[in-house]
Amino acid sequence: MAKQLLTRRAALLLAGAALLPMAVRADERPRITVHRDPNCDCCTGWMDHLERAGFPVTLIETGELDKIKTGLGIPEELAACHTAEGGGYVFEGHVPAAAIVRLLAERPKARGLAVPGMPMGSPGMSGPPEVYDVVLFGPQLKQTFARFRGEKEI
Repeated sequence: MAKQLLTRRAALLLAGAALLPMAVRADERPRITVHRDPNCDCCTGWMDHLERAGFPVTLIETGELDKIKTGLGIPEELAACHTAEGGGYVFEGHVPAAAIVRLLAERPKARGLAVPGMPMGSPGMSGPPEVYDVVLFGPQLKQTFARFRGEKEI
């Protein structure tokens, strides 16, 4: 029987394959379904941001947005202009794609992420970027998940 040696290239490939379940590759990103009021324009910019990050997006326009938010368990104080679902989580407001990727990689026990209000310079919002928090939330949970300025985590 021939003796086989593990080459450096093979070792790196094996190590990379072991990490794949922890990463969310762009070609495996879940579809994000966005619920928005038909009169809201900034939501389109946020959906474009998600698509540029490799997320397929489906839009549902509705006049019943408050009912959807309540049904999905979004606390009133975290409400924003649009609500989305994907990968088993809920995303409220202008959540950066980078925060969604991290959430999907880490898979914490939570309902989802929210960016309350409409911070200037957040994905889909124009104006000079301000600092804002991305909030991780659930029935018994509300904590800062990340802090961003525009689309960049700080």
